[in-house]
Amino acid sequence: MKFRTVGRHLKEGTKNLGRNGWMTFASISAVAVMLLVVGMFLLLILNMNHMATQVEDDVEIRTYIELTANEEQQEELRANIEEIGDVQSVTFLGKDEGLSNLIDSLGDGGQAFESVREENPLNDMFVVEANSPQLIESVANEISELGYVDTVNYGQDVVERLLQVTNVGRYIGLGLVVAMMLTAMFLIANTIKLTILARRKEIRIMKLVGATNGFIRWPFFVEGLLLGLIGALLPILLVIYGYSYIYDNYGSQIEGQFFALLPVYPYMLQIALLLLAVGLFIGVWGSTMSVRKFLKV
Repeated sequence: MKFRTVGRHLKEGTKNLGRNGWMTFASISAVAVMLLVVGMFLLLILNMNHMATQVEDDVEIRTYIELTANEEQQEELRANIEEIGDVQSVTFLGKDEGLSNLIDSLGDGGQAFESVREENPLNDMFVVEANSPQLIESVANEISELGYVDTVNYGQDVVERLLQVTNVGRYIGLGLVVAMMLTAMFLIANTIKLTILARRKEIRIMKLVGATNGFIRWPFFVEGLLLGLIGALLPILLVIYGYSYIYDNYGSQIEGQFFALLPVYPYMLQIALLLLAVGLFIGVWGSTMSVRKFLKV
């Protein structure tokens, strides 16, 4: 394609945006709102998955040893646990250290437990880490069948509930995104349809003088591309600025209380490129639908 022809297509596609002002505005607004929702949804899901991964990594199996087990039996239990294939590490935590940790975790309220130090009712335990969070349950079941084990506790239920919430949020968000994408495509298709109808006489004349279908269609593809591009710019800026503001001003507070937010870069760059690609795809797809259905050349 010649450079002059490309320039002509770009010029005509740009002019088409002004021929149907309100429909152009509605199409760009629909793309912008949809991509803003997509961007916010992606940020939420990425951070929820990051939080779930952090929780999973912190999951450990607490193996409480029977009170009657002596040191030799405890070492035998350690050896048996280490022989389990999916065990990554085994750490002994004495009952005195466990009580101290409990008192420290309760702050001022923990002083009430100082009186039980002499007759410590807690069990010695082994803190066991598996090779991956998915293996926690099977490892815990194997440990519970070993001798000198009183009880086995692990936080898998918390992780499962967290992942269920993540999945529900993912499905709801996906449904909203699909609905808004269809709405944006519909508006873009109708915007280009109005342009085609307004220029149908001109298109017939171009066809009579030998213009090819591709030559006639390209300006409408450019129009759809521009609609998607312009509609993507605002949500990209809002998502980047909004998340950067939250990360810079509240990231340390959130990290201290709950979990660490994902860093702004490179994740924001990846989301921006994804939103731009989706916007361009919606614009081109909407124009393609309109041209195929309404342009009779």
